[in-house]
Amino acid sequence: MFGTRFDLFQVAGFQLRADISWFPIVLLFTWSLQGYFREQLSPDYADWLYWVLGFVTAIGLFVSIILHELGHSVVARRHGVPIQGITLFIFGGVAELSGEPKSPRSEFLIAIGGPLVSLVLAIFFLGAYQVTQRIQSPDFLVGCLQVLGRVNLAVLVFNLIPAYPLDGGRVLRSILWSYKDRLEWATRVVSKIGAGFGMFLIIFGVLGIISGEFGMLWFAILGLFLRTAAQMSYRQLMFRQALEGETVRHFMNPEPISVSPTTSLEQLIENYVYVHHHKMFPVVDNDKLIGSISIDQIKSVSSDERSHRTVSEFLRPCSDENTIDVNTDAAKALSIMTQSDNSRLMVTENEELVGIVSLKDLQKFLSLKMEFQED
Repeated sequence: MFGTRFDLFQVAGFQLRADISWFPIVLLFTWSLQGYFREQLSPDYADWLYWVLGFVTAIGLFVSIILHELGHSVVARRHGVPIQGITLFIFGGVAELSGEPKSPRSEFLIAIGGPLVSLVLAIFFLGAYQVTQRIQSPDFLVGCLQVLGRVNLAVLVFNLIPAYPLDGGRVLRSILWSYKDRLEWATRVVSKIGAGFGMFLIIFGVLGIISGEFGMLWFAILGLFLRTAAQMSYRQLMFRQALEGETVRHFMNPEPISVSPTTSLEQLIENYVYVHHHKMFPVVDNDKLIGSISIDQIKSVSSDERSHRTVSEFLRPCSDENTIDVNTDAAKALSIMTQSDNSRLMVTENEELVGIVSLKDLQKFLSLKMEFQED
């Protein structure tokens, strides 16, 4: 779902990240809001003040979104659902749940946590707007509070639309799940609703563009995102259920190809990448696993330098993103691959390398299992 992500800071124990798509949207919001304030406020202010107001309000909007996602995350943590973190991206933010709620009640409470925060924020900002307006505060303060109040109200209303994966869709899923006690069926129903709503937004946006309203492009893009997210959410649930009870040991290659830290980059490419066609290799020194090396880490090194640059200079140490224990649930391995964009994980037992598990092998198993389930 995301591209390149950057760690920002931790809040309430959750890692806050920003997708690369978030940075241009902050600039776009700032530009749009400074134009709005120029039209609504006194023309006597200095030019820089409109830009400052635009930027401060844009940051305020994203702080509100972070608080909305924290509402989901805090409740999820209390109900035993692991959270990978909170990521800001072009359409706002998302709390990355690495598992499914354990009951319809948990699903309902997690889903409603975000909208409740947005409701409180909307009441707070709109209330502050009314107060500052009555006591004749500076119009730039009044205008800023009004925008923040309206946007939080819009976030609340939009998220309560019963289209998965929006919060309203998750609330509907909890109700359907409780009704039939079948998470898979409930997810399939709300995913179809979400995909249908996404298609509606796409058509709505395209018709707007045809009529000359090029700003409607955002509706089409948002619709495409929602449609894709709804379909992916259902597939991820099916994958988790298909892998349930299976460990990494079942899927790993027990004879991994490893490289020495003293191997030159030229040797790595010629004798390993071109021969074995892998993008990542474990790095082993005296039978001890010390990390991994991938082609993404060395692509920027010129061909002239590769003969005297070694793997040790570029290796990535073992971490939760590239290493997994042999007895770990395979569903977790799939989740790590999805979150970290690593298609291969090193498998260890007692901190020793015992295999490699690849996304390709998991997908083959899932494809076969899904075919038999459909039959």
